[in-house]
Amino acid sequence: MAVQRLEGKLEGKTALVTGGSRGIGRAVAERLARDGALVALTWARDEAAAQEVVERIRKDGGRAFTLHAELGRHGDAAALWAAYDTLIGGHAPGRDVDIIVNNAGIARSADLSSLTEDGFDEVFAVNVRAPFFIVRDGLERLRDGGRIINVSSGAAHLAMPEAIAYGATKSALDNFTRNLAQQLGARGITANSVAPGIIDTDVNAAWLRGNPAAEAHAASLAALGRVGRPEDVADVVAFLASDDARWVTGKVIDATGGSGL
Repeated sequence: MAVQRLEGKLEGKTALVTGGSRGIGRAVAERLARDGALVALTWARDEAAAQEVVERIRKDGGRAFTLHAELGRHGDAAALWAAYDTLIGGHAPGRDVDIIVNNAGIARSADLSSLTEDGFDEVFAVNVRAPFFIVRDGLERLRDGGRIINVSSGAAHLAMPEAIAYGATKSALDNFTRNLAQQLGARGITANSVAPGIIDTDVNAAWLRGNPAAEAHAASLAALGRVGRPEDVADVVAFLASDDARWVTGKVIDATGGSGL
């Protein structure tokens, strides 16, 4: 049975979701489509997974298409938008976009002594440089009154020496968000970050799933007493993408379930 759209709050809108083939990105793509948006979701390595998301969205009455995007390389943002410009014509008139969700990211579990220069460069290239230039190159397409939503992390505001570079990238992303909010406010464009805590995704599957002790520990960190789900984050993103959040900008929205209180 097809899933009924909630209220069609995003009817007529177009959204770009990076890293939309799995985990939080998949949940975001599905939720925005359910709210009525046409969703362009990017994938880097697993085209089949991305296409599966699109097929599910279409089965549920939504609209979506995929874009291949290898982020973390010089010229990646220009290549992404060139592909978008080529493909959007088959789905909607023009090449405008209303919502940009910078979700794609990578983690590096390495401390100060073990992190290599190449590892450092890679995590900053994907987590910071790619969103920066995706937004910069997308501004000519982003409609006035649009939305920029950056997926950050609770790690941006915690001391986590075992993932020191990852946390630093998310802190940089939050600062980028605040600057965007200030610079683009005159156009009615809002910019916000969403900071998840521990979420049950493929990224955390190796240590979390099937390990009752690990799951119990992860759940104990949240005031709400459970491990987060991708949908928990997607619903916050959907709020920020909607007109309901028109007066919220430059903020980091905590989506950790109350971790670290």
